[in-house]
Parts: sequence; structure tokens; C-alpha cells
Amino acid sequence: MRRNKLAPVVLLAAVFAAASSPLQAADMAAAKGKAGQCFVCHGADGLAKVPDAPNLAGQNEGYLIKALKDYKSGKRENEMMNAMAKNLSDQDIALVAAYFSGIAITVKAP
Repeated sequence: MRRNKLAPVVLLAAVFAAASSPLQAADMAAAKGKAGQCFVCHGADGLAKVPDAPNLAGQNEGYLIKALKDYKSGKRENEMMNAMAKNLSDQDIALVAAYFSGIAITVKAP
């Protein structure tokens, strides 16, 4: 009888897992397109191409959204990032964050 009580919980967990799954291929293509302006400094692979830019591959999506919104509002200051984020919509920010957070990374101990 206990299984029957857990079934809705398991089903609900599966629904939430599916909703938070990685972007579909078409959505990822749109995300990559929107993130394209970031590639000069942060790389298409999310690995920085200039010394002062951070790596973004695998970064937490929520962190990236907050950082971009803070750059856009001026709450966080960096001349280049403030200029880049200024014209991004909330949807653009979500796409950029999804793209970079969706890059799988591996870490090796030294």
C-alpha cells in the first residue's frame, strides 16, 4: 500500500526532472546564437580567450543570470560587460546563461 502513496511523489519528481532537463537542440542553437557575442572573450567552449575574462563553461545558470542582470542594471561594474549586457532582454540573458551552464566540464586533480 505504501507504493501507491509514493507514486504521485515519484511522478511529480519525474515531471520536475524533465522540466529542468537540458535545452532541446533547437533551443540550444538559439542559445548559442545569442551567446555568440560572448565568444571573443569567453570562447565558444566557455573557456576564456583573454586574460581578464573568466571561464563560463559549466557555471551555475542562476549565477550567470544574476551576474548579467547586475551588469545590465549597473549594480555590478565592468566597462565591457556593462556595455555588452545593456541591450540584452531577460530572454537573451536566459539563453546566454543556459548556453554556458550547459557546457559539460571535467575536472582533474593536479
